Amino acid sequence: MLGQRLHHLSVLALSSVLMLASSAHAQEWTRFRGPNGTGISTATTVPVECTDATRNWKTDLPGTGHSSPVLWGDRIFVTSAEESAGKRYLLCIRSSDGRVLWKHTYDFSKYPRHQFNSSASSTAAVDKDHVYITWCSPDGLTVYALTHDGKDVWSRDLGKWAGQHGGGCSPVVVDDLVVMRSDSDDMGPESFITGLDAKTGAVRWKTPRASKTASYSTPIVYQPKGGAAQLIFTSNGNGITSIDPKTGSVNWEVGGLFQQRCVSGPVLVNGLLFGTAGDGGGRRQAVAIRPGAKGVNGGGEIAYQITRVAPYVPTPIVLGDRMYLWGDSGIVSCVKADNGEIVWSERVGGTYFGSPICVNGKIYALSAKGELVVLEAGDQFKILGRSDLGEAAHTTPAVAGGAMFVRTESHLISFGGKK
Repeated sequence: MLGQRLHHLSVLALSSVLMLASSAHAQEWTRFRGPNGTGISTATTVPVECTDATRNWKTDLPGTGHSSPVLWGDRIFVTSAEESAGKRYLLCIRSSDGRVLWKHTYDFSKYPRHQFNSSASSTAAVDKDHVYITWCSPDGLTVYALTHDGKDVWSRDLGKWAGQHGGGCSPVVVDDLVVMRSDSDDMGPESFITGLDAKTGAVRWKTPRASKTASYSTPIVYQPKGGAAQLIFTSNGNGITSIDPKTGSVNWEVGGLFQQRCVSGPVLVNGLLFGTAGDGGGRRQAVAIRPGAKGVNGGGEIAYQITRVAPYVPTPIVLGDRMYLWGDSGIVSCVKADNGEIVWSERVGGTYFGSPICVNGKIYALSAKGELVVLEAGDQFKILGRSDLGEAAHTTPAVAGGAMFVRTESHLISFGGKK
């Protein structure tokens, strides 16, 4: 009964997200974590294990990378890098058979980064016309737009950037804009968020941000009842911020929330906005606020906070009145979305840098060693499947056309769907 209720609620949530999309195209996965960053798919043909019997194909990728795949129609877009050769790549792969349709090459110079990061960690975004990617180094942060056939359309140099962990921020498409954050550590260049014209790359707006500790979280769109759409960002320097996507102006902001770095994306939790922060030393923090305050620090109310089971890198999953927190160290917790009360908290093992996604009431997450773990969403902890993919992975799966697409460091794998 609970499973049926959660499935019904997830369908309603996905329908609401798709109404916010800039296109009515049926494709599900056009940005990091799919529809509006929720990580939710209603596909019914994805099995709980990736085996020889369920796998459709496995395609080699040049070098390595931690970016996740995105899809439009029958085309998958994913990035990779060969540091020794000084080459980065954008690849277009056909979803039906894994064939590489084209590959675009970019030269770059190796630069310092965290040992768990890569030189191809930013996930692309795609709309009906273009695929958008970002390449980052201390020399500059650049956004590129290409057609689905691999033809260059425009590029925009956003200037210098500085972060001790290396690059990893991902663009999102909101209506006719490509929104990108350039978030530097303190003592680095000015931090900002910018909205670029999706057709031309022209800067429509640029909003300054505090340069404190570089944040990597990917924004979501929040649609208040009876109000205009808002872009929601989390960061160490600014807390939780609502930005008007048309003008870049700050609608409201609740600062002073996070003492550590924001990597996981914000999520909408039963009318609340939820964000997390953490660091390599094990400190964790998560805050849920009531949105809608007017002005900077203008009355935003903290609903509840979580510390013990909060994730640092993985973004939570919300299904109805439950939220699932997949911790970096392999502890997964189910909490009540309205107050943060823990329903269950169990260890599944492994280390996680990718985020979980939910497919038809089942939660999938990929460990750093390349094990795909599947749990049942509900008030009882239950492991449904484990699959060893045989290679390290720091990525988040994508789902489209009834199949799942999983990127390990040097391969892209498709499984499930109708045969």
